[in-house]
Amino acid sequence: MIETLATASRVAPAEIRIGAGNSRRFQGSDHGAAVSYFYVDNRPGQGSGRHWHPYPETWVVIEGRATFIVGDQRIEASAGDTVTGPAFVPHQFLNTGSDTMRLICIHASPVILQTNLD
Repeated sequence: MIETLATASRVAPAEIRIGAGNSRRFQGSDHGAAVSYFYVDNRPGQGSGRHWHPYPETWVVIEGRATFIVGDQRIEASAGDTVTGPAFVPHQFLNTGSDTMRLICIHASPVILQTNLD
């Protein structure tokens, strides 16, 4: 069981940045939260490798265009769209637009659990 904080908190982007880019990884358990997320900032042609999680995932496209492959489904999405994927189903996404793609990948878990397939 996750221990929740007694007060609200703020997490600055620099505290959870992945590498030198603008993408970030928020692990809920580190901050008293019951969910985790990735904030993805990708250039055209960039995306994730094929992987799965033991819980559902929800993606919110903030900016740009993305193609999601969830199981055998191909889903085209753009800014404002929300895409969902079930637990244990392999999936991946790719920036298929000509500009920056920004997504929030919401993990229904306080800890990010991921099995990479590539």
